[in-house]
Amino acid sequence: MSIEILDLAKQDLIEGYAFYEENDVGLGDYFLINLFADIESLQLYAGLHAKPHKHFHRALSKRFPFAIFYTLTHDGIRVHAVVDCRRRPAWIRKHLRQA
Repeated sequence: MSIEILDLAKQDLIEGYAFYEENDVGLGDYFLINLFADIESLQLYAGLHAKPHKHFHRALSKRFPFAIFYTLTHDGIRVHAVVDCRRRPAWIRKHLRQA
């Protein structure tokens, strides 16, 4: 199954990287390594996660407080957003409307 990371999710990853890298040099790289591993794990576990927001499945990162919102298509997986779970729920809902 192919995984497509859409533009909003890419921007989310860039922002997450910048946040962690600002706090400690090298932590941004560690963040990306872990989030990409979590995204790759969707090849095995896609579809098993709950759908807390409309048609989006939500997978939680194993090491960071981030959620990966994705959908299944006939030919693969689309990652729509990678959201910091510490954000207000209203912000997350608004962000997902952009996805």
